[in-house]
Amino acid sequence: MSLLAEERKKRIFEIVDHLGQVKVNDLAKDFNVSTETIRRHLEELENENKVKKVHGGAVKVESPPNELSMFEREILNINKKIIIGQKAASIVKDEEVIFVDEGSTTLQMASILKDKKDITVITNSFPLAVKLMGYEEQKLFKGEIIFLGGHVRGNHFRTSGSLAETMAKEFFVDKAFIAIDGIEESAGITSYDLDKCMLSRIFIANSKQSYILSDSTKIGVRANYKIELLSEIDFIITDVPKPDHMGINEAKWIQG
Repeated sequence: MSLLAEERKKRIFEIVDHLGQVKVNDLAKDFNVSTETIRRHLEELENENKVKKVHGGAVKVESPPNELSMFEREILNINKKIIIGQKAASIVKDEEVIFVDEGSTTLQMASILKDKKDITVITNSFPLAVKLMGYEEQKLFKGEIIFLGGHVRGNHFRTSGSLAETMAKEFFVDKAFIAIDGIEESAGITSYDLDKCMLSRIFIANSKQSYILSDSTKIGVRANYKIELLSEIDFIITDVPKPDHMGINEAKWIQG
């Protein structure tokens, strides 16, 4: 590779590191080269684990990952998560179709969901599906379970990626229950995982009502990737009263 090409790659990495993301068309104009050349540079940078390619550009790679494993998340603030999860599940009505995102808080919905009649639960969470299957085996749950296939994230016991997204787009549901890593007034709801972020957007877009589950430790936190602005969210379920600085309608804020 020529020195000029290496210099372009170095500059592209610096831009991504500073801005968090870049677009192919913008880079092609800035460097006065073809979009094919930029895509080749981005592919090489991705192979070097310096950027992550996305549709139309690339985003910053965080190292090490900020998101804890499922086991680590499950034991943190467990009492808060039980209250929030059970409050969320109590909102579900008999015969509804719902999305339930993977998360240690959404997992706490299972014990209440089992008592709902004829509901359909669509999820990408292995632990939630297993819990509901266990209740079904004990004849305690008589609803439907639909598991979204896709790329398996073993550390987090969930599926994500393009296959899960394609499958999720086929469903329109009554309610979506979303797990997040951060919630902030200007940034909205955010996640440390880009693939999870993309799937959560589909859940929100394809639901009549969206519910964000967040304990107080995530309020005021900004993770790396934006899921949606607060204006696009119907309700937030948490364990504390709405902070004065959080510019969101009081009716949207549900304290468990």
